[in-house]
Amino acid sequence: MEINVSYLEEIITKRLNASHVEVQDLSGGCGQIFEAVIVSPEFRGKTTLARHRLVNNTLKEEIAKVHAWSQKCYTEEEWEKKKAQDATTAA
Repeated sequence: MEINVSYLEEIITKRLNASHVEVQDLSGGCGQIFEAVIVSPEFRGKTTLARHRLVNNTLKEEIAKVHAWSQKCYTEEEWEKKKAQDATTAA
């Protein structure tokens, strides 16, 4: 299976019960460098390190096929707060 934005968004949503997923291909389309924002109730009560480990273990096979992977993980409450802060900053 080719690793691309839509594939990663689909499997992250399914495997992590994510309510919001944004994946960007930062490699200019060659599918080797990805950055993700993941919002999931699975992150509730977990440290940043525990969240990243959860994602990395869940996507172990996919991550092994790319050059670089970075992620930002939020609970739904944290995501709503971040969006409100971003909207205030942009205004």
